[in-house]
This record gives sequence, structure tokens and C-alpha cells, in this order.
Amino acid sequence: MPKLDLAQIPFQGGSDYPGKLAEAVSGRFVQRVGDASGLTQSGVNIVRLEPGGLSSLRHYHMQQDEFLVMLSGGCILIDDQGAHEMLPGDCAAFPAGEANGHHLKNTTDAPATFLVVGTRTPTETAYYSDIDMMVKDDANGSSFTRKDGSPLTADQIGDET
Repeated sequence: MPKLDLAQIPFQGGSDYPGKLAEAVSGRFVQRVGDASGLTQSGVNIVRLEPGGLSSLRHYHMQQDEFLVMLSGGCILIDDQGAHEMLPGDCAAFPAGEANGHHLKNTTDAPATFLVVGTRTPTETAYYSDIDMMVKDDANGSSFTRKDGSPLTADQIGDET
């Protein structure tokens, strides 16, 4: 595989989170470098967090490992053990099945970037630590429900409809 030209791979915003929960990650932009290189067994992304941005809602994966390394700027990693400063070169790992809800928050006044690598599995279940929500991914896409599998309600996702 030839060297990737990162300038040709766009950063994309947006989220699959339902309702107004997507607003929580409006400052997150993802450059899908693994997809651009044809990788199929691992997801590899460069994530840019704008000041105040969150990488995700605090979550953990049941089938997929996740690893990250800070590239630029600084963030705070928030997990079940507390808050941890993350600076360029710092790494964090989240093994599949380890119930340690985590996310990064950019608390600085400058953008921050990190590389995140995760395994790709045909199915996945992830749980959200701070809200009653889980997501199941399969060949049909993502399905967000309460942790017991019942439907999310409008008040849980911030919809007034």
C-alpha cells in the first residue's frame, strides 16, 4: 500500500447517536484513514476534537478492543477511575469486555488530535456508562435501546416530539 496522503482524506463530523444526544459530539471530526487504505479488520481513525469537544458519550465495548495515542494538543481522559491528562505520545487501551466507560474531552482552547485503532467484528454491543443506553451493531446497522433492550423514550434522547 502506498503512503497515504492525509490531505486527500477529509475529516467528517456527525454522529449516529439518536436525537439530541448527537449534539454532545458536535465538536468531533473523524478522518477515516483505515477505510481510505482498504483495511477491513481494524478501524483506524484520526479524531480531531475542537475546544470543548467530546470524543463520544462515555462507553465501553463488549467485542471490540480500542487503543488510542494522542497526536497533538491535550485532552482529559475520563474513565471509571477518574480524570487523566492526555498529552502527545500518551496512550490508553480499552480491552473488549472490560466495563470501563471512557471518553476524551478537550478542555483546552486549541484543537487536539488522537489516533484510535479498534477491532472490527461482525457484531458489537456497547454500553453507555452515564445514561441508560446501549447500542448493538450488526449487518443491518446500529440500534440504540435502553440497557435492558426496551425502546428509548423521547426524554432520554432529548426529543420534544
